[in-house]
Amino acid sequence: MSAIDELRQTMARLRGEDGCPWDQEQTHQSLARCLVDECSELLETIDRGDLPHMREELGDVLIQIVFHARLAEEAGAFDFDDVAREINEKLIRRHPHVFGSGRLETSEQVVMQWDQIKATEKKRGPAAPGARLFKALPPRLPALLFAEAVWKQVDKGGLPTGEAVDRRRVASIAEGLTEPGLGKALFELAAAARAKGLDPEQALRRECDRVMGAAESHAGAKPS
Repeated sequence: MSAIDELRQTMARLRGEDGCPWDQEQTHQSLARCLVDECSELLETIDRGDLPHMREELGDVLIQIVFHARLAEEAGAFDFDDVAREINEKLIRRHPHVFGSGRLETSEQVVMQWDQIKATEKKRGPAAPGARLFKALPPRLPALLFAEAVWKQVDKGGLPTGEAVDRRRVASIAEGLTEPGLGKALFELAAAARAKGLDPEQALRRECDRVMGAAESHAGAKPS
C-alpha cells in the first residue's frame, strides 16, 4: 500500500464511527481556517529555506486536502482520486509542448500558451451576470496578495483606472524598490495602522474594490 493510501485509510478511520470526536465534527467550513494556518506555516519554512521543517508542513497541508476530499467522498460528491486525476489531466492539457507536438523555448511562451488554453476551458459554477472584466479571485485571499492579483490583471490587461491609480507614482516607487526596503515600508505601515487603530487588511481590500470599480466603470463593464 502506498503512503498516500495509508494516509487516506487513517483519515477514514478518524472519521469513522469508532474514530475521533473532533475529526467527526469537522466540515469544509470549519476546516477553512486550518487550511489558511497550515499554508501560512508552510510559507514560513519556505521563507527560511528550512527544508526539514518544510517536509513536515507540506504534510500538514496535504492532510487538509485529504480531509476535504474525505468529506466530499462521504457526501457522494468526489474523492481524492478524482482530485488527483483532474489536476493531472489539467497539467497534461496545459502542457502540449511537453506531452504533445511542438516545443516552446522560453517561460514567457509557456505562460502565454497556458493563459490561451485556460481561456478556452469551460469554467464550473454559475456564470456571473453581465460582462466580467476581472476574473474571480479567492474571497479569502489575504489583502496584500489580493492587491497584487488585482494589479496584475490591471497591468497585464492594460485596463484603464482613471485617477484611481497614479501609474507614474507606481513606476517611480518601483524604480528604486528593494526587498528589504519593501519589507520595512510594509511593516511600518502596519505598525502605523495599529497605532492609529486602523485595520490594514480591510483598508487595502477596500482600496482594491475601489480600483476594480474604477476599471470596470471606465471599461463599461458591469462589476463582477
